[in-house]
Amino acid sequence: MELLPRSPGEFGTARYWDRFFRQRGQRAFEWYGTFPELCPLLRKYLRPRDKVLVVGCGNSELSEELYDVGMCEDIVNIDVSAAAVRRMRERSAGRRPGVSYLLMDVLQMDFPDAHFQVVLDKGTLDAILADEEEATLAKGDRMFAEISRVLQVGGRYLCVSLAQAHVLKKAVGYFSQEGWVVRVHQLAGSGDKQQFVLPVFVYVMTKFRKIPGSAAQILEICPEEQEKPMRVESAELLVAAVKDRQHYALLCSQLSKAPCREQLSLDLCDKESRRPRYTLHVIDSPSVKPSRENHFAIFIIPQGRETEWLFGTEEGRRQLATSAGFGRLVTVALHREQHYEGMAGIQAELSGKVMELAPPGLPARQQVPFLSVGGDIGVRTVRHCDTSPLSGEYVVEDVKGDGTCYFRRLVFLHNRNVVQSEARLLAPVPLPGQKKRRKDKKKPSSSEPPTAIDKSYLCCEHHKAMVAGLCLLGGPDPLPGRPVAVLVVGLGGGSLPLFIHDYFSQAHVAVVEIDPSMLEVATQWFGFSQGDRMQVHVSDGLDYVAKLAAEAPAKYDAIMFDVDSKDLTVGMSCPPPAFVEKPFLQKVKTILKPEGLFVLNLVCRDAQLKESVLATLREVFPLLYTRHIEGEVNEILFCQPSPQGRWGPTELGARAQALEGALRQPGRPWDSSYVLADMLQAVKIL
Repeated sequence: MELLPRSPGEFGTARYWDRFFRQRGQRAFEWYGTFPELCPLLRKYLRPRDKVLVVGCGNSELSEELYDVGMCEDIVNIDVSAAAVRRMRERSAGRRPGVSYLLMDVLQMDFPDAHFQVVLDKGTLDAILADEEEATLAKGDRMFAEISRVLQVGGRYLCVSLAQAHVLKKAVGYFSQEGWVVRVHQLAGSGDKQQFVLPVFVYVMTKFRKIPGSAAQILEICPEEQEKPMRVESAELLVAAVKDRQHYALLCSQLSKAPCREQLSLDLCDKESRRPRYTLHVIDSPSVKPSRENHFAIFIIPQGRETEWLFGTEEGRRQLATSAGFGRLVTVALHREQHYEGMAGIQAELSGKVMELAPPGLPARQQVPFLSVGGDIGVRTVRHCDTSPLSGEYVVEDVKGDGTCYFRRLVFLHNRNVVQSEARLLAPVPLPGQKKRRKDKKKPSSSEPPTAIDKSYLCCEHHKAMVAGLCLLGGPDPLPGRPVAVLVVGLGGGSLPLFIHDYFSQAHVAVVEIDPSMLEVATQWFGFSQGDRMQVHVSDGLDYVAKLAAEAPAKYDAIMFDVDSKDLTVGMSCPPPAFVEKPFLQKVKTILKPEGLFVLNLVCRDAQLKESVLATLREVFPLLYTRHIEGEVNEILFCQPSPQGRWGPTELGARAQALEGALRQPGRPWDSSYVLADMLQAVKIL
């Protein structure tokens, strides 16, 4: 303990290092890695005939080893510690004529200008920039200026560092402004794991003449697992990239020492594009007693299924880990912008990286199983991608579900883990009189999804609940044969208004959608169409309702809001806050018939905000039912302008069964998983 300084500032003083090396004696002190760890990287930037200056050499064996293996023939070492310099001279005297040791301060060197081809620094910059005080940072400037002075143009400053944020920022900022090429390497397998949890980096600063007026900067990072450096656009992004790697190292260190109390998430990025390629979640199951066979497993989520409850929520992943029976499970989601060479390719690509996330106590050379659903990585086909000024980037993709089912999805990339709209695809059926495919003809690929839309399918549980709620409409006979006017705010892929149009034969449906791009998507990719009973109005829902309230009150039997908010900073993602403000809700009530129904899909994670919304709804609508969607944040609110139509659970169940019986007509397709009465079993009156 006596070798540690009393304050970080002592790292930069000769007195501290004299005391340090006197107490340490003959034992070499190797900051940030031994020669075998540094050698592969240094070999790329050192030539035998280079004149090399090692600053802050201490009693490290680095210079001796560089000389002994023939990597460098002329090495000058300097240090502020007389004790260190004296001992190193004694150790190399008569044995290494090309290695010399001088008592000198790197902040004020006696060498002539442009005297060296390489300046090598192992930990000295970190020692000098021990804090962020103004006087300390000024020392860094003096050190850099001296290094720049003694280096030839084309020379290289190689700095081995832990890359604390202020140190890296200072070094990158200084040399990039001087017009030097800056490259940061992460050292592979570096450091004493007991001493340093953080990875070790090597800055390679190559001196070029500064061009007056030029603002061009060449900044690169080279992660440990790849040879090819990646270009970075700014010093801030370079510092952030290093910080990400440090965070990952800390995470791996924590995971190797103790069970993970909370689920941890991280992205692994593609080497070329630097976009996320895999998203990993680490889940520990305290209830599982580890044995040699069930310590650790990797679960590959099939493409397109990462949004499902089991894979896309903390609770679902926890259930998956427990049922899999492993002490630690790492789930791996595959990104839609990337290409994957099957399960074997993914396993080969991930094997080394995921082992860094292994739990404590994993037996040596343990074979870690890779698991999946059905043993494959699923099918995802991007059909269309575009950018809307209102909705941002979006994609339409076909994905394979369980068995032979395929689904078409609309996903807004600002919230890529949420499916905005989904339709089930139908396999093509031969037309009457059409010849069957000859056996010798080439069959379509099993990975090619069908294209026909199943209009009987409601993808979202909240859509099913919204339709079921129509049995709350007044009248003794709530069957779909009578005329009903419905306003739907929010189109998406159009499955909700399409279902109402097709299954309620006398329904006239008006849809309000603010984004014209969504109308094009719904029409082209989701089988949506307009007609006598289906009209779409491209307008802001707020403006459209306000206009109707001013012109034609009491127009609609049912009004449905299924519109998302683009502002992710608000604790309510559906609807936008303006849609649940009291003045606007009063306009909604104005255009709703006295016996009508207002249905709202509410997605609110802020408990206080949610209670405020419910209170406002109760002020405007005397009768309010709520249906929480199990396993989701969604809550469906059924609001009626009159308290006279209150129904009990038994009456609601009977009306729902009657409605379903009328909808399930012979010859008309019906999703057998959809039971209207089930949708209303958990309805509560607020």
